[in-house]
Amino acid sequence: MYDFLLYLTGWPLALVLFLGGLYFTFRTKFLQLRMFNESIRVVSEKPQKEGSISSFGALMISTASRVGTGNIIGVSTAICVGGPGAVFWMWVTAILGGATAFVESTLAQIYKKRDPEGGSYGGPAYYIEAALHSRPLAIIFACALIFTYGVGYNMLASYNLQSCFSGFAFYNETTPYIIGALVALFSLYCLLGGGKRIVKITGICVPVMGVFYVLLALVSLILNIGNIGTMFAMIFSDAFNFEAIFGGFMGSCLMLGFKRGLYSNEAGIGSAPNAAAAADVSHPAKQGLVQMLSVFIDTLLLCTSTAFMCLCSGVTPTAENAGAPFVQQALSTTFGSIGPVFIAIAMMLFAFTTLLGNFYYIENCIAYILKRTPSKQCMNVIRTIGAVLIFVGAIIQFGLAWDIADICQCILAGINIPVCVILGGVAYKALDNYTAQKRAGKNPTYNAKENGVTVATDFWK
Repeated sequence: MYDFLLYLTGWPLALVLFLGGLYFTFRTKFLQLRMFNESIRVVSEKPQKEGSISSFGALMISTASRVGTGNIIGVSTAICVGGPGAVFWMWVTAILGGATAFVESTLAQIYKKRDPEGGSYGGPAYYIEAALHSRPLAIIFACALIFTYGVGYNMLASYNLQSCFSGFAFYNETTPYIIGALVALFSLYCLLGGGKRIVKITGICVPVMGVFYVLLALVSLILNIGNIGTMFAMIFSDAFNFEAIFGGFMGSCLMLGFKRGLYSNEAGIGSAPNAAAAADVSHPAKQGLVQMLSVFIDTLLLCTSTAFMCLCSGVTPTAENAGAPFVQQALSTTFGSIGPVFIAIAMMLFAFTTLLGNFYYIENCIAYILKRTPSKQCMNVIRTIGAVLIFVGAIIQFGLAWDIADICQCILAGINIPVCVILGGVAYKALDNYTAQKRAGKNPTYNAKENGVTVATDFWK
């Protein structure tokens, strides 16, 4: 069974991602290009009601989960195992994934539910039940998402975090246990409510770190300007070396680019729509555009920064130094001893916010399954189990950590993308309605019934 699930993470997953993204791109008439400027404008809009979550707020929630260890360790692993061409296929995944993110997040907005305080919540489980009238499938999806983020992604984030210390002199066989225990206890402290200030401070630090990370990549390119031409030649020649790709497909640059791109930007697996549904906007398409932008920030900006810093350094990527070692070697070559320290700090911030942000999705799906907000005691038990899994993730093997995450995201994409294909007409009509109102000089608003939605919605009447 395990081997079969791993097989699904190969070409079946790549095919679903590529064809799904391509289909959504054509159906939305290449909105990634024609509405990119509009997506930037929409982010700055204030919420409809005072105190509600804005488009920017929802962008930060989803980006906090997207921006994590995958932006550093995932990129390094893809390059070292699959080759430099993996970077090109990551770009393809992000560009096509922008259309996928638009569709899934617009659907989440249309079918979102109203909470007792007048706010909103939702996600794929909710639009599967509302539009497809299949609560069993929705529950399967919710359970898969809980397992993906509570087990697969959190364990991998914990592993990646501890691995970034492997290049330091103090690292030995007991270090993963110590780091795993500290991260687990610190996360549990914050999740149980004792670290609200820490979470707030970290939430401020991560965007700052993201900007600094991009600036560091630019400095790295300037310092290694003589290697830039060679770097791009490596990326594009390897990306189109079809003999190498199809000769070892499971470990090829195309496969690793797709899989690590998905792990990083999460487009199509149905996580970000949970955050998108919470935004208070005048039209569902606005949040679809915002989440499309989030995919670009994650992959085209941050993942590319990692790739350029590593590939322009002159350090040769090998399977043996996949992950943190390759990044640390590359930055040591360019910046000296400060390079590994910076990566360790960035990883701590990125991993920590990812670990906490993932629980937002977990709790949303648990509430869906139970049809109510879980009791405080119930959530404390779940959070404690989650902390234990974070500890376990730090001490498992490299290959097992990635395999579990790949299997988990494959299951989610295998459910959510076909569902979005079936329900996509609703999102396309919403997009057409939005663009028509923009051409007329209006601030777009939305009426679900007038736009072909046949089931009752809590909003958009």
